Amino acid sequence: MRGLHDIEGRFSHQALFYRDTQDYLAGTVPFILRGLAQGESVVVAVPEHHIRLLERALGPAADRIRLLDMNDVGRNPGRVLPTLLRFFSDAQGPARLLGEPVWQGRSTEEYLACVQHEALINLAFADWAATFLCPYDINILSPEAVADVEATHTVLVDSTGTWPSTAYAPHTAYERCNVPLPIPDGAFTLPFDIEALSEVRRTATEFAACAGFGENRLQDVALAVGEICANSVQHGGGRGVFAIWRHEDGVVFEVTDKGRLTDPLAGRRPPAAHQYGGWGLLLVNQISDLVRTHTGPEGLTTQVYLRW
Repeated sequence: MRGLHDIEGRFSHQALFYRDTQDYLAGTVPFILRGLAQGESVVVAVPEHHIRLLERALGPAADRIRLLDMNDVGRNPGRVLPTLLRFFSDAQGPARLLGEPVWQGRSTEEYLACVQHEALINLAFADWAATFLCPYDINILSPEAVADVEATHTVLVDSTGTWPSTAYAPHTAYERCNVPLPIPDGAFTLPFDIEALSEVRRTATEFAACAGFGENRLQDVALAVGEICANSVQHGGGRGVFAIWRHEDGVVFEVTDKGRLTDPLAGRRPPAAHQYGGWGLLLVNQISDLVRTHTGPEGLTTQVYLRW
């Protein structure tokens, strides 16, 4: 691929537009091999079908990289940053990521979370010696999605070459996805304060049990609900409103309060070893299938998707 290169600087966030398998391999394999040749720690986080494709193309070199199935680690985009931050914290010297957060079949809600994830990468890794390349299938991208890619990546790449993104504006992209979160008619709602936290957890687990959740997953429901509601009590004015409803192969619960999300990396940046607290939202992201937030004039809304 002509012109594919690493832009000078400590952190480079590149997007690769590809049209077919040949395009994909021409853009990704040299990127990986260049990192290995330079002695960098290399992580590849892509959907499973692309893992198999890259393993065949890389041959023995595949054993020298960290392979992650993005269908798993990135099912909830809020899981990805903590995983990468932990890995790169342990890496000696510069690091490199091939990360593919968007693929065909992502829901609208998941896509919006992916855009915000891509925007936050620039904040989380601004001072790191790292190079990221994010492949995007141009065949499935709408004009609006192309604009999102251009806004969240500093460098754009395709089969013709490499160029800086003149539309780079990650904060704008993040805020575009800060949309009101709908709640269906018939959702069960329950106001709460500190004295009602145990009642909310009990209500949520009973609802999830009726929806078909097993014992282990019910513990995840109780943990996620407890952490989000406790945040409302501590940071959202001392009270909130809880809602829960069935959704496809699981449940969604929502918590609204008078708070605001002042740190967009909350729940995505692992706390320091000596730090007291700060683990709750991180755990919620790890056990949930999707977490969406909306900050508006009335306060903060958080929706958490949990599958069986």
